[in-house]
Amino acid sequence: MTTFELTKEYLEKIETAIEQKDETLLKAEMEELYPADIASILLELDGEPAHYLMTLVDTEMGAEILSHIEPDDRKRFIKERFTVEEIAKYVNLFDSDDAVDLLNEQTIEVREKVIALIEDREQARFILDMLHYPEDVAGGLMQKELIKVNANWTVSDCVEEIRRQAEDVEKVYAVYVVDDEQKLKGIVSLKRIILARKNTKIENIFDEEIVYVETTRPAEEVAEIMQRYDLDAIPVVNTLGRLLGRITIDDVVDFITDKAEEDIQVMAGITGEAEEDDSVWQLAKARLPWLIVGVIGSLLAATVIGSFEDEFKKVAALAAFIPIMGSTGGNVGIQTSSLIVQSLAEKSGLTTSLGQRLFKIILVALVNGIIIGSLAGLYIYVSGETQLFFVVCLSLLSVVVLASFTGTVTPLLLDRLGINPAIASGPFITTANDIIGIGTYLMIANLLLHL
Repeated sequence: MTTFELTKEYLEKIETAIEQKDETLLKAEMEELYPADIASILLELDGEPAHYLMTLVDTEMGAEILSHIEPDDRKRFIKERFTVEEIAKYVNLFDSDDAVDLLNEQTIEVREKVIALIEDREQARFILDMLHYPEDVAGGLMQKELIKVNANWTVSDCVEEIRRQAEDVEKVYAVYVVDDEQKLKGIVSLKRIILARKNTKIENIFDEEIVYVETTRPAEEVAEIMQRYDLDAIPVVNTLGRLLGRITIDDVVDFITDKAEEDIQVMAGITGEAEEDDSVWQLAKARLPWLIVGVIGSLLAATVIGSFEDEFKKVAALAAFIPIMGSTGGNVGIQTSSLIVQSLAEKSGLTTSLGQRLFKIILVALVNGIIIGSLAGLYIYVSGETQLFFVVCLSLLSVVVLASFTGTVTPLLLDRLGINPAIASGPFITTANDIIGIGTYLMIANLLLHL
């Protein structure tokens, strides 16, 4: 099947069929598409047409479609047209973790009504157990559906249990082994179960070496552990070591994607969650805080420049090199802080002391500063502004070193204070280094030119 592309012509065809209530054509079209493709169509339609189209697909397909819609879009989509009964119909078919995500998007009243209508009461209990976990910890990422067997069982008992439990588990990554108190003991591969004799005890063939996480483990650490050990799934236990659920790779990928989008927005100076189709006020409100910081920084930079008014009167050419000082400081600061933030996110280089970090950063800054200063000096020499040669060269070197220092210390300090260090890579670093760069340049000019 070729990759689906939602064109304007195709969307118009679907809209016309909906207006004409052409169920035959619509059902035929939907049968040819993947759930993710149908989800993209629904997001382009208005509330009523989208709801009508959902009623034409079977419940299982509808649940798949809803699982492929982004949380913010899904919240709005469901709120517009869906009844509590319809929501419950789809939640019945969700894995417990996906069901919790969807219910967390609803009001408390809707959430309680949906849970009351869930046909599978065990599923309802799973969902209630998971609702109290924050979304950014292992308990909030896990799903209850998994296959577990008792260590005292035989392989024959184990196979029967696998057959029974597999009906509710979409993907079987592993079979977890527990004791009579439901404490996690280890893991047994399907290969070992198949090759073992049917009367063999599970306790004789399972592997005790297993990586697991507690329900309170931060999601970032869960993602890092799964990446480090190349895991498709990881079991989750409570403080007593009892097996509660598992986290699969697709749940971690979803979290990493959402986290990356948040970090990109933070680095760009956008607070909160902002989407392109949000209202004008929501978009403006998300961007205003750091824009205000930028304006304040620019006003401070203007104040610094204004305090050197007499120097500009004596050497007007000084003004020509102000932009390069500000932009160089901002760029170097962002480059440096981005590496530090990446190191903090990946938990790499944590054994390196602050002194070692700064020493290495300063060395890199000196090399870059000398090269950049030399290029600028060459330009000055060719343009004939020889009196500014040493001023610009030394200023650029100083700006690169100072910006590197700021870009290193700021995210480390924010991380120590428990603040998202990605903030340091945004307008804060740029604004701070604009002031530092311009101020350093003008002070060096004042000293070397004896103005």
